Amino acid sequence: MEVPISPQAAGTLDTEDPDILQGLVSHAGMLVIKLDLEGRVVWFNNVFATVTGQELQVMRGRDWVEEFIPVEEREATRVQCRELIGKTSGEVHTKPLITRERGVRYVEWFHSDLKDEQGQTVGILCIGRDVTELQSAREALRESEERNRAVLETAVNAILTIDETRVITSVNSATERMFGYRREELIGQNIKMLMPEPYAGHHDGYVKNYVRTGKRKIIGIGREVVAKRKSGELFPIDLSVGEVVLGPGKRLFTGIIRDLTDNKQLEEKILRISEEEQHRIGQDIHDDLCQQLVAIACLAKVAHQRLVKTASAAAPDLDQVVQMISTANQRAREMARGLVPVVLDASGLMAALADMARGTQQIFRISCQFHCDPPVEVSDNTMAIQLYRIAQEAVANAVKHSKADRLDLSLEEVDGWVRLRIRDNGEGIPDHAPGTGTGMGLLTMSRRARMMGGDLGVENHPLGGTVVTCSIPIHKPTAPVQPDPS
Repeated sequence: MEVPISPQAAGTLDTEDPDILQGLVSHAGMLVIKLDLEGRVVWFNNVFATVTGQELQVMRGRDWVEEFIPVEEREATRVQCRELIGKTSGEVHTKPLITRERGVRYVEWFHSDLKDEQGQTVGILCIGRDVTELQSAREALRESEERNRAVLETAVNAILTIDETRVITSVNSATERMFGYRREELIGQNIKMLMPEPYAGHHDGYVKNYVRTGKRKIIGIGREVVAKRKSGELFPIDLSVGEVVLGPGKRLFTGIIRDLTDNKQLEEKILRISEEEQHRIGQDIHDDLCQQLVAIACLAKVAHQRLVKTASAAAPDLDQVVQMISTANQRAREMARGLVPVVLDASGLMAALADMARGTQQIFRISCQFHCDPPVEVSDNTMAIQLYRIAQEAVANAVKHSKADRLDLSLEEVDGWVRLRIRDNGEGIPDHAPGTGTGMGLLTMSRRARMMGGDLGVENHPLGGTVVTCSIPIHKPTAPVQPDPS
């Protein structure tokens, strides 16, 4: 606040000379009023007279509180004025002021004692400025902040901000509930405390790379990742990140986090039911259809032998039937293996993928190789099955849609990730890929990868063909901790 008269100058001012006083205190629209020790008006400046619509000659000697302060504020104002007497300076405070034509205005006041030649306090000098519009703006800002705070605090999703150094600057209540930390445990800490490895180890590098290059990998895009609660439990989230530039060289990142635990449990349940149904069908094909085909083949072979003995002309035809039944039985067994692909042991995925490569090569008469050196053992059978299904879909797409005659499958472990890669030498991804018949297959593969907390990438290879890459962290999200009923 701009104050035209310092407390020291006001205390020694010759207030008996109204011309000098008016010239000094009519500066910058400041309201100035001189009171005696009883709170009666001694003098006020032209600005005060203009704002209130009152004349000094009429108001001199009257109680200023009674004349200028609204009823509900009068007692508090009197108490405050009495407490200010004898102090070298008072606190700045805001009070309503009654005016004749403009209603109630709000004035920010500063008080100072007035002393005589002997140093005795003889009155109070009050200097103020009209802050009605500023007060309205402050109130509007306060209400806006309260509304924003209410929105943030009642949001179901976790909302937090970090600065360029990856330090958490603010969180809402949902963040506390979701991660199990108190607000004071989060603010001031690096955001990677909410991430498991390998995400935590790579995050600082991601942010630095974005700040340096401006190349976005998640900002403004969003993705599904894995987060870590205070208890150490891992859980799937949908993370959406926005950027706010506050000025040159300064920015904030806002993260909105949605817990996908329920969604993932539903997806897992659907996929589990699907796998169980496929397993049942595969088992039925193996135990029922294949056995019946074997029995039919045996009967047909016996009949063929009898026709051969009698030199029947129908013998060659029946021999062809026997061969066809044998081929059908082989195909049925291959279908059964496709429906029940992975043996429940750590090396089951490698064996299943190798068998897929051999079967693809035999059935479709194309080159299909599987590479896994060094060996990758996946002990989580659910993960193994999902990786197999992704490879199965990718191989089927390559055979049916890309006109490939060579396929290469590889499985490796890199920095805590299991990475499956399927490359073909076909026609590649057409520009209108989202609208092709392969869209549902790609969507299913992507969902399977996300269910395991991983990523799926499909892109054209520089030398031709398509590359499908699925990367899944070895740490699979665990089931959520049930809330304490107490």
